Amino acid sequence: MATRREFLAGATVAATLPRLITTGIGGGPASAAENPREKDWDQGAVQHLIPTASHDRFLIKASFTQPQVAAPELVVGNTRVRGQSNAAAGDFWQFDVAGLSPATDYRLSLLSAAGKPLCEPWQLSTFPAPDAMPERLRLMIYTCGGGHEGLNQGLPEGKINWLPSALRRRLLQRGLSFKPDALIANGDQIYWDLRAPLASKGSGASALGKELAGVFDRAQPVFGTPNETVFRRATAPQLIPQYGALLRSTPVFFMQDDHDYFDNDEATDDIITFPLDAFMLALGRAVRQLYYPEYLPDRNRPLGLPGASAPDRPPGVGEAFGTLRYGKLAEILLYDVRRSQTLAGPSAVFVDGTVEAWLKSRMTDREMIHVVNIPSNPPGWSAGKWGEWYPDILKDGKLTADVPKPYWQSGWLKQHDRLMAEVAAMPGRIPLVISGDLHAIAEGHMQRSGALDFGKNPVVVILSGPLGTGDRGWPSAFRGIGATPSTHLTMVEDLKPIEENGFIIADFTRDGITVRYFRFSYHKQPAEAIDTLEPFRVTELKRP
Repeated sequence: MATRREFLAGATVAATLPRLITTGIGGGPASAAENPREKDWDQGAVQHLIPTASHDRFLIKASFTQPQVAAPELVVGNTRVRGQSNAAAGDFWQFDVAGLSPATDYRLSLLSAAGKPLCEPWQLSTFPAPDAMPERLRLMIYTCGGGHEGLNQGLPEGKINWLPSALRRRLLQRGLSFKPDALIANGDQIYWDLRAPLASKGSGASALGKELAGVFDRAQPVFGTPNETVFRRATAPQLIPQYGALLRSTPVFFMQDDHDYFDNDEATDDIITFPLDAFMLALGRAVRQLYYPEYLPDRNRPLGLPGASAPDRPPGVGEAFGTLRYGKLAEILLYDVRRSQTLAGPSAVFVDGTVEAWLKSRMTDREMIHVVNIPSNPPGWSAGKWGEWYPDILKDGKLTADVPKPYWQSGWLKQHDRLMAEVAAMPGRIPLVISGDLHAIAEGHMQRSGALDFGKNPVVVILSGPLGTGDRGWPSAFRGIGATPSTHLTMVEDLKPIEENGFIIADFTRDGITVRYFRFSYHKQPAEAIDTLEPFRVTELKRP
């Protein structure tokens, strides 16, 4: 394996590579902005590098500024793993490394087929063994990280659709400065809505969107057709500039929500955007295939859940439902509410029955100190939109359930109540739910849901904060109302929803969970303020 000295002396290939993000096939630059390079680590030929980890396995997605004509290799300790191509152009690859030792710090190197280093070596650690009891787990969590900067064009002066990638990256760097053991990005990594009557007007279906990326042919596959050029132009600028290789030493868990399937959840007489159609599913799967890892297996998560164990993916991985297992200290349950959503009236669900049974089994099992639910759709608050847990709709500037919400399914609320009842019933645990989607930072205690009384053990609900949201994306701007407690609930808002960019840092110990909240206002603060952000709120949750 190359040392830093050997890499800097011998990686002549990297010196001649272009610094622009490229689409890879027949499209030219995907963004006019330069791909940020690491200042203290030589990124070389790597365009992006995103890993995940379990106690015995790494799965890494990577892309390169030039196609690799033969499979590159990843060297992990004494193990060498050949890359698997994820795109015919030869620029996107994945590396699946099994048989690793728990709680071990590994040195990794990427080599071309000719044995030349493609970037400087780096470190990545496995998680503790499932039966170990680590002292601490630290997580960085945020939502809504996507947004195409090209769609900021043509807006009134001072207004933006999406926070610029450079600022998103800076927020990530600040969060990473606290050295989290893992990162959870909860949904909406991509915004390129195609058919939703409201959201698509300023997104992929707009004239500007078509100019930036082109037009999809929904009757054709994503890969190997002109759709691939459109897909790359729409997605690469939303992921590569802000992430690059920044997360190379931090295991990530990227979740997907409605926009990750290239539409907003909307319902009219003309179109209901969900459940997924075949093309939406193909687009969502294509994003994960190229850019960020699937969820590695967990011994307590069934291999047959929806979107799991697909024959075109690494063995045993999940795409929609995952687990972050950290010894016996913490088990984080990650679930996408769009992948198995149904329209079946009183029996409708957001998550498939097999998924609900798995979630219940993990909450009733007594093995773990902490079990935390992280769904992509937020319990607690509403913005009156169609695809929520709740029946609330906006009328006369307020939420009400007295007016029927068109196309909303009562079964969704029934499933919500079943899940929240299981959360509240966990003995000896903090009943915590951290969610995304709603473009806000908030904290509350759910004391009642309909007829269910949680007064003895209120459910703690948190909105983690959005990374990339701009002026048009705040609920108060797009929906006409900010995040508001549903009329179905009795809620105490300990921190009323704040429409600013931000993230949380959550520390887990045997005694409790400490949550630190960070916020940034791009209209009120200079970019430099991000580098020294401190928590504006700290919440300490003690185990009962």
